[in-house]
Amino acid sequence: MNWQTFKDTLLLYPEANLQFEYAPQKWVDASYHLTEIKQIDIHSVDCGGKSNEWQEIVLQVWEPYQGAEEKAMTAEKAFKIIEMVEQNLALNSNAEFKIEFGNIKFPIQQLLIADIILEGHNLVLKLTNDKTQCKALLTDETACDCAPKVADLNLPQVSCC
Repeated sequence: MNWQTFKDTLLLYPEANLQFEYAPQKWVDASYHLTEIKQIDIHSVDCGGKSNEWQEIVLQVWEPYQGAEEKAMTAEKAFKIIEMVEQNLALNSNAEFKIEFGNIKFPIQQLLIADIILEGHNLVLKLTNDKTQCKALLTDETACDCAPKVADLNLPQVSCC
C-alpha cells in the first residue's frame, strides 16, 4: 500500500477508531501514540549489479502502557497528526507505506498492511511481516544467480513432501 492510499482510507472513515492488529488476534493497546513519521530514501545495488532507489514512509506506533484508554484514536485524529507532519515534511504520496511497532512481547519491526477492514466502529489495519526478495530476479531472471542450487549445498538427498 502506498502513503496516499492509506491517507485516503482514513478520510473515508473519520469517526472510526483506528486499530492495529500486529499478529493474529494480537492488538496494539488503545493507549498507543503515533510517535513518528519517517520518509526513508533507499539507495541499493542488487546482486545483479543494478542500482535501485525508492522511498518508504514508516509510521511508528508506540504502546506506552496498557489499559489507559478504552478506545483508540479516531481515523480523523490520525489524519490531523499526518497533516501536521506534512506541514513540515513533504512526503512522497506514492511511497510504500509501513507501520513500525514493537512491545515487550513483540520485537520491533516494520510491518506491511495486509488488509484494512471496518469492524463495527473500528477501522482495523491487519499487519503482516515483510520478507526479503531478490530484486534482480524480479526484474531480470538472467541478471544473476542469487540462489544456490540444491546440488551445490552438499545436503543429503531426501524425497520431496
